[in-house]
Amino acid sequence: MKVYENFDLTQYNSYRLKARCATAVFPETEADLLHLYGDLSAAKKIVLGNGNNILLTKEWYDTCFVIFNGSFDTIAVNDNEISAQAGATMLQLSETAWRHKLSGLEIFYDIPSSVAGAVVMNAGAAGEEIKNVVKTVRYLDVADMRIKEIGGDKMEFSYRNSYFQKHDDKVVLQAWFSLTKGNPLRIKEKMETAKQIRWARQPRGFPSGGSVFKRPSGRFVGPMIDQLGLKGFTVGGAKISEKHSGFIVNTGGATGKDILTIIRETQRQVKEEFGIDLEVEQRII
Repeated sequence: MKVYENFDLTQYNSYRLKARCATAVFPETEADLLHLYGDLSAAKKIVLGNGNNILLTKEWYDTCFVIFNGSFDTIAVNDNEISAQAGATMLQLSETAWRHKLSGLEIFYDIPSSVAGAVVMNAGAAGEEIKNVVKTVRYLDVADMRIKEIGGDKMEFSYRNSYFQKHDDKVVLQAWFSLTKGNPLRIKEKMETAKQIRWARQPRGFPSGGSVFKRPSGRFVGPMIDQLGLKGFTVGGAKISEKHSGFIVNTGGATGKDILTIIRETQRQVKEEFGIDLEVEQRII
């Protein structure tokens, strides 16, 4: 387990916002986590995976960040089942599945998320969601310091939501995915198609945190924002992307407060014009 004091979080959030925390811990084993939470159970800890889909609103956090980026990332294959620790990326997971001729994870290729992050938020694209392939999740229940498992059918999955978003004292450690045998050429073709579609639609030139808002029933967020004339709306170094209005980008020197100001103003105008309460998809810290 690696521990750092006064740690720079800039490279650990995809917006590339400047922020620091009092302590950062990179666990390597389940024993590390049990030790960490057992010794410091009273101190608040913030868990980060790949750093995408989060918004750091402060420049200083007087707390401990538990970071699963670059560690705790073992992947194993057993017949049609694949398991991955929390810190593995969806890129690593989908490529491993492809190499073993396993289908079911193609759409998640190149999604900038850790396995834990994808499970917690029920990541999805093109009508597919991670819930369709999750079999079991292993987690640490901080409330009683026990490691437990939960079946995918008990995880209360819904659009960009799951059991773990409702219980922040549960830390995802590992997930098992039930896949099917497939043709590796077709699997790879679907992976590349998903990647190209994503690259064509989403902003690539500036750092962003991914899609900002959840899609409301029967509507698409981007067209509503376009209709309001908010495409390109800027606060400080943050701007609503001119390529896709559902994204906010850091054009240079943006702060979390800049991005949050854009979010709140967008919500206000959408509510006023369309009567819709936009729900933020990103995790605001």
